[in-house]
Amino acid sequence: MNAIPAVHRNCETLVDEIIAQIGSPIVAGLPLGLGKANHVINALFRRAQADPALSLTIFTALTLETPVARSDLEHRFLAPVSERLFDAYPPLAYASAQRRDELPDNIRVVEFFLRPGAWLGVPGVQQSYVSVNYTHALDAMLREGVNLLLQLIAVPETVTDGHASYSLSCNPDISADLLDLRRAGKCPFLSVGQVNRQLPFLGGAALREPRDFDLVLDSPDCEFPLYTPPHKPAADTDHAIALHTAALVADAGTLQIGIGSIGDAIAHALILRQHDNDVFQRCLERLHGPRPAPAGEARGRFDVGLYGLTEMLVEGFLALMLAGIIRRDVDGACIHAGFFLGSPVFYDMLERLGPDQRHRIAMMPVSFVNELLERGPHTCLLGQPQNAHATESGKRAARRNARFINSAMMVTLTGATVSDGLEDASVVSGVGGQYNFVAQAFALPEARSIITLPATRTRKGRLQSNICWQYGHTTIPRHLRDIVVTEYGVADLRDKSDAEVILALLNIADSRFQPDLLASAKAAGKVPAHQDIAACYRHNTPGRVTAALAPAADYLPAFPLGSGLTPEEEHLAEGLSRLSEQAGSHLRLAQLAWRGWRRKANEKTDASLARMNLTRPRNLGEHVSRALLLAVLK
Repeated sequence: MNAIPAVHRNCETLVDEIIAQIGSPIVAGLPLGLGKANHVINALFRRAQADPALSLTIFTALTLETPVARSDLEHRFLAPVSERLFDAYPPLAYASAQRRDELPDNIRVVEFFLRPGAWLGVPGVQQSYVSVNYTHALDAMLREGVNLLLQLIAVPETVTDGHASYSLSCNPDISADLLDLRRAGKCPFLSVGQVNRQLPFLGGAALREPRDFDLVLDSPDCEFPLYTPPHKPAADTDHAIALHTAALVADAGTLQIGIGSIGDAIAHALILRQHDNDVFQRCLERLHGPRPAPAGEARGRFDVGLYGLTEMLVEGFLALMLAGIIRRDVDGACIHAGFFLGSPVFYDMLERLGPDQRHRIAMMPVSFVNELLERGPHTCLLGQPQNAHATESGKRAARRNARFINSAMMVTLTGATVSDGLEDASVVSGVGGQYNFVAQAFALPEARSIITLPATRTRKGRLQSNICWQYGHTTIPRHLRDIVVTEYGVADLRDKSDAEVILALLNIADSRFQPDLLASAKAAGKVPAHQDIAACYRHNTPGRVTAALAPAADYLPAFPLGSGLTPEEEHLAEGLSRLSEQAGSHLRLAQLAWRGWRRKANEKTDASLARMNLTRPRNLGEHVSRALLLAVLK
């Protein structure tokens, strides 16, 4: 460990030094998501490709790739978006080799969290996936024998020689603990940073001294724009879920929310509760209708404010800071977060916060954020200022009235959650930190775990219920069932019997599936044979939700936090989202094409058609694409 790292201006000479110091095998740890040193790992990968004697293992998670179009319409939409947001992001060579099934025998790639849905049907990735909780990934990496850390790092704007402090910025999640173990002499490895000046310089445990790095790549040739995926549109379903969920958040409490359109909508609903409280309350009243409100529902403004404790720092937390909702102080910070990956909106919001507010965002390892134990399995945190809330007792005091909000794909009628995989063992994403936060909700007084999901999904034109009788894979077992929210309401499952849980979930299921679900429960003897669903819960339909939210439509935009897209692209994204649900069903696509063929364009759809170069179709294929688009555009 050197007091000052050796700074390289050339990536190839840096890799020469890595190989000279480590030899073979090389076991490289790469941060989850954004924090990968792309140029360094690509150069190292090419060396291993060319030299079968060089053994390379890559241990990582959430490998980022440029989106790939699966249809003519997707290509027309994605091509300009990709050129603007993704084309300058250097592709990861190991991921490309995995896609082509061309990974050499001397190279292994191990991931513990996959980009959601991106690796279905890719046998090599499905076989090498390691299922561990986020907080256990460090231990798994250590057992793998990591001897190289490759990390994208930030430098202060006023420093150009690389000799001042560095920041792990987007990814102290595992690296901070790993570097602390190295300082303690418990884990020797070569630490290599790649400077990227577009990466925000953030503090907390992300702030590192020069001695934490042996080698640093600092070259203008290796700077690149950050990966900034645009937001997905929020539908009425998402807004309804968000409004129900926002009323479960207690003032002066602790908040965790996840990524995606539901997470965006929840942040927006909390802002609505604070700044347009009358609108918020009327929306809830219309969504509830004749049904009783959930016990403990909170509709008032946030007088004290919230403390943000989140694995992933998403735009919603920055929006809540700007709205004055997240402001409760814990050791000088109002947000502790493990990593971030944001859209262009994220960086705009970060700039709008200003330096003083940005200093109140402390990036921390997941052993702090996701665990109640003192630093999780590793307690050293050498060189970092000790804070009162790093201890278990301190964490418990800070994390009062916590609401840990996570999304799921399905929930069984007895309360198990399906979030990461399918019953044929295919991995959709990974466990990540969901289990950790659910466990915290049961370990902390007055804390709750809230699982959100739409009541239904449409795949290949076929409607399916996301509340199912039973399923052959679960992420969170039923003994950790707590609160489940769909667009139709809130099911509080904690401390309830199986029969009570089944009835509570039936009350928030789509009414088109309630009879069959109830029949399954009766056949299994889990509810009385004479059991019925109360009349006020038998009208759970999309139409009722849409009608309830229609008077507040101006307050519930499709992109509540912004998008990173142009207005025409936002309009198109909404339509293409609806169209994707029908992809694979020839009958439904034919019906949509016929509907669109008869529909006349207007000023708004004309602008969207022009963006897709479909104003004047030149052949049958373009005519069909134009018709499909007109059918799904509002």
